[in-house]
Amino acid sequence: MNVSLDGYIAGPDGGLGWSVPDAEVFRFWIDDMRRVGIHLMGRRLYETMLYWETADQDPSLDDAELEWAALWNPLPKVVFSTSLAEVQGNARLVSGDVRYEIERLQAEQVEGDIAIGGATLAAAAAELDLIDEYRTMIHPVLIGGGTPFYSPGRRRVKLELVENRSFDSGVVYLRHRVVREDQRTWASAGTAMNSR
Repeated sequence: MNVSLDGYIAGPDGGLGWSVPDAEVFRFWIDDMRRVGIHLMGRRLYETMLYWETADQDPSLDDAELEWAALWNPLPKVVFSTSLAEVQGNARLVSGDVRYEIERLQAEQVEGDIAIGGATLAAAAAELDLIDEYRTMIHPVLIGGGTPFYSPGRRRVKLELVENRSFDSGVVYLRHRVVREDQRTWASAGTAMNSR
């Protein structure tokens, strides 16, 4: 998730222009996407990403954008919405329970990570304690308001930093693992843990 330094994922007008990645950050996202087995998203993110369904037909796309489209288009997607009647591409529409869908996918042992995008959907999954890792790109910009990444009033969640990286643009990538009580017990026994 792209996040401004003051904690927002979209500006007051819903704008995302401040988070457009440069070539180095875009390359990181391309490589990161290779680990994803299925992508869950809300309606707004789905509508934003619809561009990529036909982007590969645009002759002005560079090699990195074509590579992203080649990864994104075949990737299975689950779109959570009560207002959409249908979805396009390799996506299926779900209007039901977030917990049920995520637990079903975990039981199926999806190959790769189950990624969750979109503030509302991610907040619902977080509230249900269904998120194992938070991966954020912190952009060096203050946007002064908008859609917060972390909803106020949520329960306290202990996190452990497992990876970080700085980019030439000033963007900082942070990957935090959720620390659960049973993980602390295992960690104290010296057993390695796999968050996937």
